Amino acid sequence: MKVVVQRSKYSKVEVDGKLVNAINSGLVLLVGFTQTDTEKEIVTMARKIANLRIFDDENGVMNKSILDVGGEILSISQFTLYGDATKGNRPSYIKALNGKEAIKLYELFNKELSKYVETKPGIFGADMQVSIHNDGPITIILEF
Repeated sequence: MKVVVQRSKYSKVEVDGKLVNAINSGLVLLVGFTQTDTEKEIVTMARKIANLRIFDDENGVMNKSILDVGGEILSISQFTLYGDATKGNRPSYIKALNGKEAIKLYELFNKELSKYVETKPGIFGADMQVSIHNDGPITIILEF
């Protein structure tokens, strides 16, 4: 499981020109799954993200989590995180979990995140247009 975590001031996801979901302040997650991912990784990753201290405290030090600041999460499925372009110029996605299995894990991941903080998903498998107003910019890559 691989997640790109971005601190955001405002972000939204659209499909076919229609707003699917948006957040004001919080985290945007770009989420990918591979064949070895299980519920254990999902539970661990959700807890890690909820407690990740990447928001500023009163002294301007990144010492607060999304739980501390009361933000929201915009969760976007992205199988291309497992793209491998080490050979040639066309990425191979052989390490990405197939859609039928990945959607189950994506839904489980969002459900697990929702135990901690309001989580708004994109549409799995859709051609999404994602607008991210990255705050900082702060971007962290997590992988289990």
